[in-house]
Amino acid sequence: MATLDLSTPTPAPHAPMPHDKPGHITIRTGPLAVRLNIRVIGISLVVLALTATLAVFAMTRGSYSIPFMDVVRAVFGRGDEDQLFIVRTLRLPRVICAMLIGAALATAGAVFQGLVRNPLVSPDIIGIDTGASLVAVFWIVFGFSASLLPLAAFIGALTAALLVYTLSWKGGISPNRLILVGIGVGSAISALTTLITVRFPIEQVRPAIVWTMGSIYGSNWRDVKVLLGFLAICLPLAIALMWYLRALQLGDDVARGLGMPIERLRLSLIVVGCALAAVAVAVAGPIGFVALMVPHMARMLAGALSSSVLILTAIMGAFFLLAADTVAQHFLPVSLPVGVVTAAVGAPYFLFLLYRSNVRM
Repeated sequence: MATLDLSTPTPAPHAPMPHDKPGHITIRTGPLAVRLNIRVIGISLVVLALTATLAVFAMTRGSYSIPFMDVVRAVFGRGDEDQLFIVRTLRLPRVICAMLIGAALATAGAVFQGLVRNPLVSPDIIGIDTGASLVAVFWIVFGFSASLLPLAAFIGALTAALLVYTLSWKGGISPNRLILVGIGVGSAISALTTLITVRFPIEQVRPAIVWTMGSIYGSNWRDVKVLLGFLAICLPLAIALMWYLRALQLGDDVARGLGMPIERLRLSLIVVGCALAAVAVAVAGPIGFVALMVPHMARMLAGALSSSVLILTAIMGAFFLLAADTVAQHFLPVSLPVGVVTAAVGAPYFLFLLYRSNVRM
């Protein structure tokens, strides 16, 4: 007599998970799950390939020109001693720092723009970068340990963010009020930074003045390690928080209905965003408008903010800042700090966004 097998069939290894949407893939690690858009990941891989190509091209330029393929070989430890020294000791750390700083700033901008639901918000606009800069300038002028500079900048950025958030709170957070308060707090902190730079002898403040211009000049492998350490912690945390951020964007009532601890999540997002902005400021100084422009361009290219779009934002940030540094270093009559180039591009873009958003205060 035939029997009926009621056991649950084992799904094929390549079969999509029950909760996967078409065109998406879900990655699960313990209690955490991240859903990625395959199309956006494909775009990210293309931008990543362009970034790698630009990185090699940037290392071919300079007073000592090196052919493209020789740079590739030198990166992997092949070639003559002169090329190995120039590529691996002088140029490669700067290129990697440019990419990591761009990724950190762009991710921080995406987090803050999503948190307050406003494309005009970024760490440099609402005073967070200036908070990191104030503490960093104080740290440099008084000659404290350089190894603790990223931590000091993080404390300054977090303090400025909490101050702006507290002063903006009025039964909730209004994006327009947050921008105004952030600009005011940032201006006050900038005045304190200027006071420090004029209060002490020029020999003592010269390193801080050069640093405030926003430059990747002189980046070394220690800076690369610091940036990698922060990004290895903060970027996965930001990706993991994207689902909660999207729920927060639907409003506090919806988020409470889903059982989410709203203020704890907001604080977590602020801490992650401040850490990413602070480590970039600590290494390169205040580089403006990257955190404002890149997230907006990523959303225009790939859609609303999500885990996949956040990854694309980080990669686009790496490409944008590396391109800006290459232009500033090699394609202008004189070599300029990268912050000058990003400001020249970003200021008109900010005015364009302001016009498009039709902001009413």
